Amino acid sequence: MKPAATEPWSGDAPSCARCLGFVREAAAGFPDMRRGSNTSHTIPDAVMSAFAVFFLQSPSWLSCQRAMQDERGRSNALTLFGIGNVPTDNRVRSLLDPAPPDLLHGAFRKLLGLLEDGGALERYRVLGGRTLVALDGTDFHSSEKISCPGCLVARHRDGRTVFSHKAVTPAIVAPGVRQAVPLRPEFVAPQDGEEKQDCEIKASKRWLEGTSGWLREARAVLLGDDLYAHGPFCRKAMQHGLHFIFTCLRESHKAAYEWLDLLEPRDFQTVSETRRDEDGHRRTWTVRFARGIPLSAEDGALRANWVELTVTDAKGRQTYRNCWATDLDVDAGNALELAACGRSRWTIENGNNNTLKTKGYHLGHNFGHGGKHLANTLAAINILAFLTHTVLELTERHYRLIRDRLGGRREFFLHLHVLTVYHLFASWDDFEDFVMKAHGLGPHAPAAPPELTSKGLIRRYAKRKGR
Repeated sequence: MKPAATEPWSGDAPSCARCLGFVREAAAGFPDMRRGSNTSHTIPDAVMSAFAVFFLQSPSWLSCQRAMQDERGRSNALTLFGIGNVPTDNRVRSLLDPAPPDLLHGAFRKLLGLLEDGGALERYRVLGGRTLVALDGTDFHSSEKISCPGCLVARHRDGRTVFSHKAVTPAIVAPGVRQAVPLRPEFVAPQDGEEKQDCEIKASKRWLEGTSGWLREARAVLLGDDLYAHGPFCRKAMQHGLHFIFTCLRESHKAAYEWLDLLEPRDFQTVSETRRDEDGHRRTWTVRFARGIPLSAEDGALRANWVELTVTDAKGRQTYRNCWATDLDVDAGNALELAACGRSRWTIENGNNNTLKTKGYHLGHNFGHGGKHLANTLAAINILAFLTHTVLELTERHYRLIRDRLGGRREFFLHLHVLTVYHLFASWDDFEDFVMKAHGLGPHAPAAPPELTSKGLIRRYAKRKGR
């Protein structure tokens, strides 16, 4: 079921400057580990410089701003991002390396608060006011040569040792909504006092611990692939007052499917509906479900409800099939919506991780590895830039007009780079006004001819009716 779209933000929409203000507040808490006299660049300026590069997706942007500063006495680094003294790329890396990504949690939470306060998350509400939060892990570094203390280590049988970085990248999703809302990441990395190597499930449990308050307020339902559909993690979610819809495959849940295979046909319930999918084609959704299925063969195994969705086209050909385990009550009235919610997990891959890796954010690129936290901190800043773009797109009308006109993210980032390299703007409002004026958008849109205004159309209709 596709939620109804919300109206644009009413009242004062969050401006770009306000969003960046939250980032700078977080930057003020970054540690300064310098002991010498070379303190010409402040730590907040280093943080904002890294953020600016990711926000504009322009690797050479800092050097261009230093050139603008030399030529004109000012730069967009100052007017748009509040950077007083623009550091070099290497200087940014050295200043940020001691800072863990946890220091950005406040910025993530405040940006999410802007969406909540303005009602922009209402379109993501499902199942009577619940919020779907999809969990997924993604790799963003792999090397046999470059490593740091935060790397995961894999030793292969052929003698190779591979160092890598991985993060759990949660996102808010909903059926029929292509745009995911990224939440703060949790990094899969060696933990103090732990002998075993960290993993995606352990990182996800830490993420639950750190965000459980907000998750309960949002009445969150967790989505995840088959990795999550096991008793310990499901119980952990339930202990925090949360619900789950996790993919449940036969290959990894033999006990559950042995139980299902023993059930009689009358033990299952089936509902179906023919609907028009997003591509415009009509398909039949058939949902079959059963209750109280054990997730494992252990004594006292957690029991969950099993839901199967099969989608067929007009010719009866199967186009999709998947199964889930959930602790939510399932009945004929909500089975189709539950299946749609489970299926929406794909959005975290296409609308979140794939966007971060292939749509302009280059998450998999090695921007700098450092000796402590640099790789993870830069990845967190990159995701924070993605969240900032998402907040602006969902809430700020002028930003949305510009994004729609400029097309895809790559084209958008290209315009941002070129304009801010060659033209000095007084503020983000000045930047938006400049672009809207060039494209005839918003307040600079050409006025409609009198006969095409609402009053003109009413008069035209009255004349036709009077004939």
